[in-house]
Amino acid sequence: MNLNLKNVLAIVGISATTTILSVWGYAKLNNSNNAFESANNLPANYASLFQGNAPSSTVDFTPAASAASPAVVHIKTKTNAKQVQQNGQPRQRNPFFDFFGDDDMLGDFFGGPRVIPEQRASGSGVLITADGYIVTNNHVVNGADEINVTLTNKKSYKAKVIGTDASSDLAVIKIEASGLPYLVYGNSDEIKLGQWVLAIGYPLNLDVTITAGIISAKNRSININSKQSDKPVETFLQTDAAVNQGNSGGALVNTSGELVGINSAIASPTGSYAGYSYAIPVNLVKKVVTDIVKFGTVQRAYLGISYPQDDLSEEQVKKIESDFKVKIGDVQGIVVTDVLEGGAAKAAGVKVGDIITKINGTNVKSSPELQEQIAKYKPNDKISITLKRDNKDLTLNATLKAKLGNTDLASSSKAAEKLGGKLETIDKTTAEKNDIDGGVLVKDLGNGILGKSRVEKGFVITHVNDQPVKNTEEFYDQLKKVSGATIKLSGIYPGFFGNYAFMLNLND
Repeated sequence: MNLNLKNVLAIVGISATTTILSVWGYAKLNNSNNAFESANNLPANYASLFQGNAPSSTVDFTPAASAASPAVVHIKTKTNAKQVQQNGQPRQRNPFFDFFGDDDMLGDFFGGPRVIPEQRASGSGVLITADGYIVTNNHVVNGADEINVTLTNKKSYKAKVIGTDASSDLAVIKIEASGLPYLVYGNSDEIKLGQWVLAIGYPLNLDVTITAGIISAKNRSININSKQSDKPVETFLQTDAAVNQGNSGGALVNTSGELVGINSAIASPTGSYAGYSYAIPVNLVKKVVTDIVKFGTVQRAYLGISYPQDDLSEEQVKKIESDFKVKIGDVQGIVVTDVLEGGAAKAAGVKVGDIITKINGTNVKSSPELQEQIAKYKPNDKISITLKRDNKDLTLNATLKAKLGNTDLASSSKAAEKLGGKLETIDKTTAEKNDIDGGVLVKDLGNGILGKSRVEKGFVITHVNDQPVKNTEEFYDQLKKVSGATIKLSGIYPGFFGNYAFMLNLND
């Protein structure tokens, strides 16, 4: 019995000792973790979160949704039926049939034109003034013959196009009304990763729809605007707010109800929402809209440099690193691979091999970030360029220029406005194959005089009123000189024999 008592006491003593040691060890470990999690010992990326910046309550989206949704409109477009060549190319004009009459009757028999039926589409837009100015995507209204706008109160209006910009995929349209609700601009430069945003629009022909998400990335380029422009500008805000077909042109707003972006695209293997959507930042939107309303066209400034894009192959990276003695992965800026003669950078003293790190004090680490900063300015605007040269920081002052190397502002002509259509400079390969020095390709006829003429999609304009034009800049310069009611467009259809001339009446 005494032996058993001693054993019991021994077991109790060992257990007590073990418990005390365990508690003591846990306390030490817990104190150690508490010390690790103090603001003084946290990683730098967590320090601000524990210094009073953590959210104190659940975010309420209802005030922002109530304020913003009445200013987002439903846009419906109609494109009239058109004739096109069956193989997708413009049909060849036959001088014989042109002389004796139209050859449309024989077109089908000889594999000629076919009719694309009337098309209808749906998108969204954002009211930005009380008197009816609306910003939307270029691809929502481009080529449309009729545009109808419906407000959240179910009132509908006919809209007219004020101007478009394919490079940024933006357009401004207008309805005749007053006292309308509209969105106020926010500041997309202040947008933070992880910030809550709302996407508002009319997806899949539904009534106004609001979805929520966060900013998941900034300054994204997805090479989508290159499909409609040879000078694409892409610096998207990426969100995980659900966006589908019909959301294009709609609003991306912050929790204060301010407009921070125009929803433009989705990345999806199926064509429907798959977790990624893209919006044009509002600071770029403001600039493009102001230019269109004030000047009739976008005042695009150029720095005049070449630099690597972000999607380089391994071979391209190795070549740049070898040619310019840099390590691409270590570069916190833009490597200048060429400085164009007559450009703003050349005049400012920028050299090949320089690494541009800031524009007007704003960091630029990728090509979309550089594009966004330069896109905010007009020709003749002055900016500062901070760069590294021979491991030394240097700041230069530059005066931005237009594409042709001058500081003149672009202007819209009445002839260009009436002509309409989507035009771009022909590529060098096509020009060489057709033995021409250059020209302007008619990508889309639009709903202006051009769309009502006998000119067909694919026509390459080489002369305006018998004056040669090699690119869009020269083409629009010639249009500014047009003073009469008629204009003569001459050119070719690539792959077809002969030259063609069309007399267009600007008063039609």
